[in-house]
Amino acid sequence: MNAAHTPQMYPVRVRYAPWLVYAIALSVLTACASSGDHVTGVMQVSIKPGDTANCDSSPCQVTFQMPPGSGTYEVTGNQTKIGDFPAGQSVSLGGFYQSNAIKVVGANVPPAYVYVPSNP
Repeated sequence: MNAAHTPQMYPVRVRYAPWLVYAIALSVLTACASSGDHVTGVMQVSIKPGDTANCDSSPCQVTFQMPPGSGTYEVTGNQTKIGDFPAGQSVSLGGFYQSNAIKVVGANVPPAYVYVPSNP
């Protein structure tokens, strides 16, 4: 075999589109997330404990159905306090610019997850 017919080996570079990386990460996280409803929205979502929401814009206005009980519960997003809200009420958690794991401190309910696209 002469040099003109020798196959050449070239390194293969694989580039992933940002949306593909986001989609793969989202599918893995969703599979590990809670077993509640899967909610989608543009600019806003309404969720309850155990739900997983995908919002197609940033910021995303999040409305949350507080669990039943008496008094108030502390609500956190990514382990940072969002506020104290009355039990059993539908409340506004504000506009989210990033994905959040929402937990109700002191209530025996599963967390809710809101996935928000990151802006480049």
